[in-house]
Amino acid sequence: MALLTIQDETATGSVLTRLELEIAQEMLTVRELIARRVHDEVAAYNGHQTGVFQGLIQPTDSERLLNGDTYRLRPAKAIDAEQQVYHALEAFQNNGFFLLVNDRQAETLDEEIWLGAGATASFIKLTPLVGV
Repeated sequence: MALLTIQDETATGSVLTRLELEIAQEMLTVRELIARRVHDEVAAYNGHQTGVFQGLIQPTDSERLLNGDTYRLRPAKAIDAEQQVYHALEAFQNNGFFLLVNDRQAETLDEEIWLGAGATASFIKLTPLVGV
């Protein structure tokens, strides 16, 4: 099982967050990678429900906090992972963010990408993303 390093970055290259995701297989589609990342973020939030969610897509009923990548839910409640995945996939298709895997831009959701040992994925955020 490999660890994939994921970074959220601004268009200017500033790193907003960095996390690691355990990946069992070396090849995934872009769709599968985005879904895995979002499911892990939502599961971590739903397990603690602190009211503050840090993730790829901003849930509705939330306000963006000052660091730009953290959202406070009003009131604190469970997030629906499937709705978050839907909004993340939609955002990718509408250029809400770009995905660079091993410094190569992923262009379609069905594109297969290599995620073996030492792989990196950078999510370049272009606009504030609002989901559910």
